[in-house]
Amino acid sequence: MAFLSDTLARVKPSPTIAVTTKAAELKAAGRDVIGLGAGEPDFDTPQNIKDAAKRAIDEGKTKYTAVDGIPELKKAICAKFERENGLRYAPNQISVGTGGKQILYNALIATCNPGDEVIIPAPYWVSYPDMVLLAGGTPVPVVATLENDFKITAAQLEAAITPKTKWFIFNSPSNPTGAGYSHDELKALTDVLMRHPQVWIMSDDMYEHLVFDDFEFVTPVQIEPGLYDRTLTCNGVSKAYAMTGWRIGYAAGPVELIKAMAKVQSQSTSNPCSVSQYAALEGLTGPQEFLTENKALFQRRRDLVVSMLNTCPGITCPKPEGAFYVYPDIAGCIGKTSAGGAHIVDDEAFATALLEETGVAVVFGAAFGLSPNFRVSYATSDEALREACTRIKAFCEGLK
Repeated sequence: MAFLSDTLARVKPSPTIAVTTKAAELKAAGRDVIGLGAGEPDFDTPQNIKDAAKRAIDEGKTKYTAVDGIPELKKAICAKFERENGLRYAPNQISVGTGGKQILYNALIATCNPGDEVIIPAPYWVSYPDMVLLAGGTPVPVVATLENDFKITAAQLEAAITPKTKWFIFNSPSNPTGAGYSHDELKALTDVLMRHPQVWIMSDDMYEHLVFDDFEFVTPVQIEPGLYDRTLTCNGVSKAYAMTGWRIGYAAGPVELIKAMAKVQSQSTSNPCSVSQYAALEGLTGPQEFLTENKALFQRRRDLVVSMLNTCPGITCPKPEGAFYVYPDIAGCIGKTSAGGAHIVDDEAFATALLEETGVAVVFGAAFGLSPNFRVSYATSDEALREACTRIKAFCEGLK
């Protein structure tokens, strides 16, 4: 009898965490490493949020809470959805979990049966397919290419839907590409979904506040209210509020689904950290000016990275609409040999050689479902980004 579960054999560890861990190990060994793998803002949690957490501790708010969130936080989330998205939810339609990842996982565990299909546009966040597999479902990638700005078309979505389709996972702006769907692009997708009432929509809006230039963020239910009763709109405080380690994510959806997700959470983690919930409450209800300031900072970094990477031989780097990632195409580098003697057979070989020879850590594109590419997280200092891009250019110039 095998000791480990057959289900576990279907999934793999997170490649982004693996890259970050490898970079940290090399740094600890004395190597000069610039890590561009982690999807985490480099600035600190705002002071008012930290102060709210300290008050919560001092006031003894350190006990168990309701399984899926304190009432005050749920009300604040309802207010956020109405204020920012024009969507009305009641507190019993809100779920608060230990990070956005748990919210998505709870929903999939609560709804997927063997044979259920989940459509996932690729490139995708590395965890989507594996969470579907853990839940017993079947991930169905739909590839969005560079030529389509890493966005799937209505025709592609229509072709992927079958009688077995349970969910469509939507992420805009996207991790790993930063691609954001415009109002008209999303309307084309929601028109398709309206024709298939068995398909539920999981909208991962984690990068909502990180959009650039004149791009306007929209979420599916804003575009098509007819999808309200079968959409789970997911978000959190990790990225925009620089609260990755606090682990608070949330979602709004139909009461039946929210109750099912609470049941899953009650038998896994139970409530999210009480102190983190009060910090998130302050984040959503306190001053919001820093969001605009941070967005401007990220836009400047995006422009820096895109401009520098597009000077690298063999690399094409599109300019994304949001998030804090770029997803360069490296088709012109494949098949060559690095100055250190590494044969660049694919994007994983490129990323490995880049780290070993230059000390720049990126995540290879195959991890996200589209090659040959790599992902750069530009959530780090301008100085580090400039130096990293300089090293990447030198590496590419050394390919023969």
